[in-house]
Amino acid sequence: MQTAAHVLVALVALIHTYFLVLEMFLWDTPRGRKAFSTTAEFSAQSATLAANQGLYNGFMAAGLVWSLIAGDPVAHQAQIFFLSCLIIAGVYGAATVSRKILYAQAAPAALALVLVLASG
Repeated sequence: MQTAAHVLVALVALIHTYFLVLEMFLWDTPRGRKAFSTTAEFSAQSATLAANQGLYNGFMAAGLVWSLIAGDPVAHQAQIFFLSCLIIAGVYGAATVSRKILYAQAAPAALALVLVLASG
């Protein structure tokens, strides 16, 4: 069970690394605009804000990676903390921005958290 939890935690970290790339480096490109359903005008005007969001996603990914290499009890506690943060942010994003955030961010983090809690 612990191996499955670690695999899912790593997958969530990879997802958020991808979000970092999209938001910090690809936001104002056709790929970034397609991913977030934005116009060229909006993406140009909001690039700084998106880069800030991307940095947040990078910190979340870094925290999850740290939780995978840290020793216990820190590893387990860090996984619970960072996954919980992602779930809360995902639910808030789904309520205020787009329901897709629930599936792209909150659901994978929630599944990983269930496995982390079950393995702990």
